[in-house]
Amino acid sequence: MATVYITRREHFNAAHKLWVESWTAEQNLERFGKCANPNWHGHNFNLFVTVKGTPDPVTGLIVDLKELSLMIRELVTKRLITRTLILM
Repeated sequence: MATVYITRREHFNAAHKLWVESWTAEQNLERFGKCANPNWHGHNFNLFVTVKGTPDPVTGLIVDLKELSLMIRELVTKRLITRTLILM
């Protein structure tokens, strides 16, 4: 049986605060560019994960897409968002 590729897209948002209170607005802008913002600055991300495998002969599936989404959230996006918040 042929190998099949499936790509799952997950969307998530994250924010960061690149701002040093003791600096002027100009100094912050110089150092952090357009991300300099005293009130946080957000980004939207799309993460594409591709898996490959041989389809199960009975179900025709190579992976349960709901399970793949849960794995992506637990192993990737949740860690990125948590890490982002801790580093703030």
